[in-house]
Amino acid sequence: MMDVVDEPITANSVLPARREPLSLTTADGLQLVGEVALPLDHQPRATIVCVHPLPTHGGMMDSHVLRKMAWRLPAMSDIAVLRFNTRGTASAAGASEGEFDSAEGEGLDLRAAIDEAQRRGLPNIWLVGWSFGTDVVLKHGNVDPVRGAVLLSPPLRFATAEDVRVWQTAGRRVVAFVPEFDDFLPPQAAREAFAVAPAIDVVAVSDAKHLWVGERFVGDLLNRIVHVIEPDSEDLPSHWTGPMDKWSDLA
Repeated sequence: MMDVVDEPITANSVLPARREPLSLTTADGLQLVGEVALPLDHQPRATIVCVHPLPTHGGMMDSHVLRKMAWRLPAMSDIAVLRFNTRGTASAAGASEGEFDSAEGEGLDLRAAIDEAQRRGLPNIWLVGWSFGTDVVLKHGNVDPVRGAVLLSPPLRFATAEDVRVWQTAGRRVVAFVPEFDDFLPPQAAREAFAVAPAIDVVAVSDAKHLWVGERFVGDLLNRIVHVIEPDSEDLPSHWTGPMDKWSDLA
């Protein structure tokens, strides 16, 4: 049971939400594992569909930034968060069928997640990709009813210049948050790579690194994401008054 508290939000803070496991079916017949987190007692104002980092290097739906989105944003911002394991990826929630496909077949995985959000009537759908997930979003996310996309630490490993260029005329807002000390595509290199689509905003984040480790960076990043999706929203609180759980991976 959650305790009623008034305390700082920390790396393992879990705020109230309705959390439901998902089984997504792709167009090529694979079953994917996922979860949707919704505001506790009312409808969301917006929806985030997350695509995780590179699964061959440990990326999954529980990668920490995505998991903290699901823990916090339904309660803080009335934003639904849908996460899933791409093909061949496993997490504590289970393993998705299939095999890693270098951001090609993963496009079908993303489509299945978007379709699930639509089926549930979730509003104002945005995509948030992190690292490898940004490649999947750039290659396959320029589809209805997606409103826009947020790219975290885009490496442009699998996405081509043409994949980027098509977003220029898409009519969807795209913002790339690039860590100052990114291991793969630091801010100046990112500005040059994204220059083929000037409509994409490339935002350098001071002192940050590719993995966004540390609550200082995660809290700031979630705040930035919410302001992209809901520009008139207030800053996310640093404290929470009300029920709060504390996650432990040792439990």
